[in-house]
Amino acid sequence: MANDAKLGEALRLLGIGEGARRLYPHLLELGPAPLGAIGAAAGLAGDGLAAAYGELVDAGLASAVADGGDPVAPVPPAAGLEILGRHRAAELDESRITVGGAFEAFRRQRLAAYHDDLVEVVTGEAVGPRMRQAWASAREQIRQLDSPPYFPLPGATDDALATLARGVTQRVVYSQASLEFPGQLEESIEPCVEAGEQARVLPSVPVKLLVIDEAYALVSLSIREADVHNSMLVVQPCGLLSALVALFEQTWRSALPLHGRSVRPAGLLPADRRLLRLLAAGAGDDVVARELGISRRTLFRRIQVLMARLGATSRFQMALQAQRSGWL
Repeated sequence: MANDAKLGEALRLLGIGEGARRLYPHLLELGPAPLGAIGAAAGLAGDGLAAAYGELVDAGLASAVADGGDPVAPVPPAAGLEILGRHRAAELDESRITVGGAFEAFRRQRLAAYHDDLVEVVTGEAVGPRMRQAWASAREQIRQLDSPPYFPLPGATDDALATLARGVTQRVVYSQASLEFPGQLEESIEPCVEAGEQARVLPSVPVKLLVIDEAYALVSLSIREADVHNSMLVVQPCGLLSALVALFEQTWRSALPLHGRSVRPAGLLPADRRLLRLLAAGAGDDVVARELGISRRTLFRRIQVLMARLGATSRFQMALQAQRSGWL
């Protein structure tokens, strides 16, 4: 009985009607057999039995054994279930669109009638879940301006990597403070860039910003002096969202590429490549030495070696030559 109930629920989820769900277990138990006998076992007769059996046939779950129509038997369900699954998925997608459209109609009506707020303030412990929801909801593109202070959010890097794995484009402009924040470069920025994130850098960014598709934006109300990030604005589609998108695009055009993920110049040690990337991003000597785990003296020696290899007489020339040589 428990197995029959489980089977019935599975058929219901695939869109099979009640009569066909009652008939199918008996078809499995008794078939091949006359349709009337199977219907009697299921408590079905007449038009109800004909309709239930016809639904199973249409779903690819039953068929007559011979051309005469009797007896009937179950058939291998693979093809039928594939069709049912696709139909069900299409119905669910249509339902999602319908519900979403109904809500948008409600929102527009409410906006017209009550001038609904387009900006929501999120504070305290609600910030973390809202940020994770934003990453998970992205479908096509994430645009971000990144700078400390950071909200303590375990798994944030994993969320970003999972979003990249889904094929969502991520474009991020980092501030120099992001690169110098302890552990941020090695534990978060570089793994995301290696996974396909498009990263650029500026000495500073105008605001901490996260734009999800064209749907909404998260704007941090962080307090740099107190190193606090515990509140943010959620901006819905409106003129302010358009302005934030334009701000990101202008900032992106002004920023310099952090580094590429596919370049692998021959003869260049991974540590030297990372050294060049850090210097090109504007990181100071102390930060570079710390990130590479070497002393300042060793750092200066390695810089001199790289300058000699590139024929440069200054760090600026070294950065230009490294870029032209495909090392950045």
